[in-house]
Amino acid sequence: MTSSTETGHLTGTADKDYNLIWYVEACLENALRLETYIQDAEREKDTEVVELFRKAQADSRKGADLGKQLLRRRLDN
Repeated sequence: MTSSTETGHLTGTADKDYNLIWYVEACLENALRLETYIQDAEREKDTEVVELFRKAQADSRKGADLGKQLLRRRLDN
């Protein structure tokens, strides 16, 4: 969904801030979902897939942490 106009007046949050909040939430949700996938792969003793999903999970956590830091700085100002 793209818009050529700012829609923050509808949500009470500027689009750029809303997008950052969405990004953090998506990263956190992905980290949680990957935990289920890791457990599935572990049950099947598929270490190659476990390693892939653990790396992806770490990347999602890192993205969430970076997003939270940026959001924190912006909201503190």
